[in-house]
Amino acid sequence: MDELLLRSLTPGVLGILVRRGADFAAAEDAVQDALVEAVRTWPSDPPRDPKGWMVTVAWRRFLDATRTDTARRRREALLDEEPAPGPAPAVDDTLQLYFLCAHPSLTQASAVALTLRAVGGLTTRQIARAYLVPEATMAQRISRAKRTVSDVRLDRPGDVDLAAEAIRLTRRLAPAVDHPEAAGLLALMLLHHARRAARTAPDGSLVPLAEQDRGSWDTASIAEGVRILQAALARDRLGEFQAQAAIAALHADAPTAQETDWVQVVEWYDELVRLTDSPIVRLNRAVAVGEADGPRAGLAALADLDDSLPRHGTVAAYLHERDGDPATAARLYAEAALKAPNLAERDHLIRRAAGLNARGGR
Repeated sequence: MDELLLRSLTPGVLGILVRRGADFAAAEDAVQDALVEAVRTWPSDPPRDPKGWMVTVAWRRFLDATRTDTARRRREALLDEEPAPGPAPAVDDTLQLYFLCAHPSLTQASAVALTLRAVGGLTTRQIARAYLVPEATMAQRISRAKRTVSDVRLDRPGDVDLAAEAIRLTRRLAPAVDHPEAAGLLALMLLHHARRAARTAPDGSLVPLAEQDRGSWDTASIAEGVRILQAALARDRLGEFQAQAAIAALHADAPTAQETDWVQVVEWYDELVRLTDSPIVRLNRAVAVGEADGPRAGLAALADLDDSLPRHGTVAAYLHERDGDPATAARLYAEAALKAPNLAERDHLIRRAAGLNARGGR
C-alpha cells in the first residue's frame, strides 16, 4: 500500500468534493472513509486511476451520509445528479485548500491544526503532540474549525515529496502576500531542506547535526535561503519564522559544528523567546547555551523547564554527556528512548546509551 500516494491525493480529492457542493466537515469525513476503503481494497485490487477512484468513493460516502442525516435534508437538491465515475479533473486545489483552512474566521492555532489535518494528512494524535495538548483537546479544536468553515467554498478563500511540495507552494505564497514572515518561512524551509540528505545514514539511522557530512548539504538552497532571509530581515519586521531561519542560517554557514557561532544562536533564541515564549524554544535555547557557555550553563537553563516537555530527557542526557557524566547521560538516554516518537529516534537514543555504558565499563 502506497501511503505517500494516498496522502498526496487527499487535498485534491477533498478540494473536488468541496467544489461540488459538499461542506468542508462532511467532505473531510467522506475522504477519510474513502482512505479506509482504499487501504482495505487496493492491495488486492489497485485502481487504474487512483484519484478518480478516490473521488468516486468519497462522493458516494458523502451522498450516503447526507441522505441519512435529517438535519441536512435542505441540501438534498444539490445531490440529485451524481456525476458519472471517470477521470478526475486535473486541477490543483492545494493552494485554494490552504486558503480555506486559513480562513479569517479561524484562530491561528485552529487554522494550522486544520491545515495539518486536511492538507498534510497528519493524524490528530500527531498534531496534538506537536501542540503539547491532549489528543481529545485537539480533536475538539479540529472539529470546531471544520464546523466554522463548513459552508465556505473554494472560490471564496479566506513517494510524493511533502517537503518539496511545501517549498513549491510557499514560493507561490511569498510573492502573493509580500510579507517578511512569508519570506522568512520560505528561507527556513530552504535552509532545513538543504540538509535533508545528510540527516540519515544509508541504513536509515539518524545522523546528529554535529556528525553530518556538510559536503552533502545543498549549497544552492542554502545560498537562496540566506538571500531571501537577508531581504526579509532588512524590512525590520521581525517574526518567528525569520528568527528560526536566522538560526538555521548560522548552522548552515559553519564549516564544522565546533565553528558554529553559538553566541549568535543564543541571541536569536532570545528573540524567539521574546516573540513566542514557547517552552520548546526555551528547550532548544538550553542546548545553545550549553554550547556557547558550557554544559553546566545549559543544565542551569534546562532546570527552569518542565521535564515533561518532549525531548527534555534527550537534551538533559546530551548536556550531562558533555559535562563528563556518562553514567547519568546513559540513564537519561535510555529513559528518553522509551518516550521517542518514532523508531529511528528510539534506536538512536538506545545506541547513545549503549555506547556510553560500554565506554564506562572499560
